[in-house]
Amino acid sequence: MAYMSQEGYEKLIAELRRLEGIERPKASAAIAEARDKGDLSENSEYDAAKEAQAHLENKINQLKLTIAEAKIVDTKRLSSDAVQILSKVEMTNLATGAKMAYTIVSEEEANFREGKLSIKTPIAQGLLNKRVGDVAEIKIPAGTMKLRIDNITIG
Repeated sequence: MAYMSQEGYEKLIAELRRLEGIERPKASAAIAEARDKGDLSENSEYDAAKEAQAHLENKINQLKLTIAEAKIVDTKRLSSDAVQILSKVEMTNLATGAKMAYTIVSEEEANFREGKLSIKTPIAQGLLNKRVGDVAEIKIPAGTMKLRIDNITIG
């Protein structure tokens, strides 16, 4: 089961529609084109097209499973008292003084460039249930990182 925002859920639906409506017909056309080139036993283009189609179908099935198991979180019912999924956390790295902000999201919504951190990452796990003013000690390969929670908002 994956908890996610309404926005994240809608992005998954749009991606599924794109894969089924655009990419699947392209894959079928590529197979048909390769098949028309003759002997299938030595047709690497055909093999590659079939492999790409199998990969696409696997991706579609995974997406359908994620959508079926998704639980949309009602952000109006969330509290900013402690870090949880869909919390935007502003914090300070106590070793470097660097300020950072991340929103804790489902694995499917994670996008580091957008500041969306998967709930399954060590940093997110270390932040969960912490409150403003708390210091989260998070073990990373380089040692232990200490992050002070400066602010928590929803979304």
